[in-house]
Amino acid sequence: MTENQILEILRAVHHPAQHDRDVVELGMVNKIQVDGGEVTVTLGFPKRRDPLAEYLIGATRAALIRAGVKDPEVKTVVLEDAAPKKKGVEFDTECLRHVRHIVGVASGKGGVGKSTVAVNLACALARLGYKVGLADADVYGPSVPLMTGTEGLQPMAEDIDGKQLIIPLEKYGVKWMSIGYFADRGQALIWRGPMASNALKQMILQVKWEVLDFLLVDMPPGTGDIHISLLQDIPMEGAVLVTTPQEVALSDVEKGANMFRNKSIDRPIFGLIENMAWFTPAEHPDEKYFIFGRDGGARMAEDLGIELLGRIPLVQGIRESGDAGTPAALGTGPDAAAFLDLAGRLAAKLG
Repeated sequence: MTENQILEILRAVHHPAQHDRDVVELGMVNKIQVDGGEVTVTLGFPKRRDPLAEYLIGATRAALIRAGVKDPEVKTVVLEDAAPKKKGVEFDTECLRHVRHIVGVASGKGGVGKSTVAVNLACALARLGYKVGLADADVYGPSVPLMTGTEGLQPMAEDIDGKQLIIPLEKYGVKWMSIGYFADRGQALIWRGPMASNALKQMILQVKWEVLDFLLVDMPPGTGDIHISLLQDIPMEGAVLVTTPQEVALSDVEKGANMFRNKSIDRPIFGLIENMAWFTPAEHPDEKYFIFGRDGGARMAEDLGIELLGRIPLVQGIRESGDAGTPAALGTGPDAAAFLDLAGRLAAKLG
């Protein structure tokens, strides 16, 4: 593969904050090295660090892999002095100084509706009159754009006091930020752990949040290195855990609780949220069918010594509203009432 062929491949990598121009057009491709089957691309950035640097690095690597390049390497340089970028990225928490409460929404495993709970909890808090933001920290499966009807939109970047910050999108009274805004639908972000961790931090620490009562962080499912890195670098006050009622879910909830209680993290768990607690048919809103078991969340909370903060019913409208980009918490049904009750309990707990 020649340098010109690689340049053509890189024209598919667009900078979302530069009117969607590609990295070749912007002159960001500083160097291309081809040694047999090995390809190394060096991207050039100005001395003031681009807030989407980690995204562009990952997108460049993904474009090369899709074109058949095996395990390409993507490096960076500072254009003003062509000095290699220091290993590791330094972030500060200045953009969070006007945020009262930063709360993680976590789960021990995927498939329990954690993102659905996070999005609806944010909307419910906003309905109660609070200023709310949500950072979608699931870099491998961002769902906030679809669930909020903001797919296809791209936040802009703004230079503030010599530092570029991403401007979050606003809808339903909530400020939204997600890595999904900077990738095409269905595009796989082929990132190693450290790169994913840095991208996550950018989605939180380089955003113009301004004054917020609550910033919810929709965390990736599980308890891996990314979670630990996120918790160590983000001044998260604590978290809520999301689970389903089945007894088999207890071990996963316990893993999530133990992660927050680990001595190196030591963050409080504000409560357990039991999602899909019972099924309620739309035609019979007063009926309850405990298809996943009854009171499983209450038993889990008691076993773990944490409060059962809320119970969310399994209602078809929650799924339909999420797919349509209009969260259920905006409505008037039993699902909306459950989320509003949950939001009120969390707000009262944090004061």
